[in-house]
Amino acid sequence: MRHDLTTLKIFVAVAECSNLTRAAEREHLAVSAISKRIAELEELVRSPLLQRQARGVSLTPAGQSLLHYARQILQLVQRMDAELGEYAKGIKGHVRLHAVASALTQFLPEDIESFVASYPMVQISMEERTGKAVVLAVADGTADLGVIASGTPAAGLTAFPYHRDRLMIGVPKGHPLGRRKSVRFADALNYDFVGPHADSSLSALMAEAARACGQPLQQRVQASSFDAMCRLVETRLGITMLPEGVLAPHAAAGRIKVLQLDEDWAWRQLQLVVRDPEQLSPIAKTLLDHLQRSAHNATTPSP
Repeated sequence: MRHDLTTLKIFVAVAECSNLTRAAEREHLAVSAISKRIAELEELVRSPLLQRQARGVSLTPAGQSLLHYARQILQLVQRMDAELGEYAKGIKGHVRLHAVASALTQFLPEDIESFVASYPMVQISMEERTGKAVVLAVADGTADLGVIASGTPAAGLTAFPYHRDRLMIGVPKGHPLGRRKSVRFADALNYDFVGPHADSSLSALMAEAARACGQPLQQRVQASSFDAMCRLVETRLGITMLPEGVLAPHAAAGRIKVLQLDEDWAWRQLQLVVRDPEQLSPIAKTLLDHLQRSAHNATTPSP
């Protein structure tokens, strides 16, 4: 079968408007022209696509299937045109990257900086999302690349290892735990926590670890950003569990005492996720390779 993009666009308009007249107005065509295109399309697929009704049209099962693929084709063509347009403007490509806060705070700034130094004309759009939201964005094509923690299900995406980080306990100055160098999570559970966003992978990990200890997780307050969590710890509203790289600047300033968390699960593997490596644009594939090399060359200590 041979399908032309104009006819597919018209069919999508009819499906979305559920009315030939409104579709004709939307596409700036005569109703007769719309009808002719739909008839030709039905002849091509050898199956009715629309059910004619008194006040409009509805899709047959074949029409619903065609709508699904037609939207994907038109979206892909739109992305192709946008990317080629960016090459014409000298941008040389555009990559959309969604990542969890741990990656954005600790690793991505330096890794992206070194990438842009080599490819200064590439536009990179970065957004912070929870692990689940990152997976959904990559799965539906909203993002080209994603970074999640290994505890987040990748839901059929292809995953590659990125950096590793280590979770630590941060306590305010003068806290009873502050006399220690390390602590078990069960001991930390005796105190109120400043927790992360409820939908974050870190929140899920804390809840799971508390259940394994058979103790309740007491969260006095939850904050949506790591910086806010640290500030709340500084004001003695509770202790917290965050990656070492996030706590380090606050510890260096003397505002928080950082304790090693004596748990195997305190070491986490961050992952790069993509829907299909073979379908990445050349510049997105180049960024993926760069991030993998950067993580491989990093000197992260082993547990």
